[in-house]
Amino acid sequence: MNRNEFIIATAIILFVAFCMGWFAYWLIHRFTRVDVGEVAELDRMAQELHDAEETRDQAISYLQQREAELNSQLGQSEAELRATMDGLREARTEAEELRAYIDRANPSD
Repeated sequence: MNRNEFIIATAIILFVAFCMGWFAYWLIHRFTRVDVGEVAELDRMAQELHDAEETRDQAISYLQQREAELNSQLGQSEAELRATMDGLREARTEAEELRAYIDRANPSD
């Protein structure tokens, strides 16, 4: 291989390398390019997602608070029910005792 052939071969190799680099750059630029409109839409979507997450968190907080209130009310209602049932049981017992006393006091019926 003489000097001219070596120079031509080197020039062809460098030209091919340049073309491959340019093509790779073009591909990367083509696939990674983002329009300004897309960026604005992404920003809007991100803001809407943030707002939706805040709304969800508020709803979860409200539901947890409401559940705690309802559990408290249920506990109070159950306690009142037990107290009422105990009072009714005592009243029935007392009424039975009074009937028995009246029946003993008036044997002539």
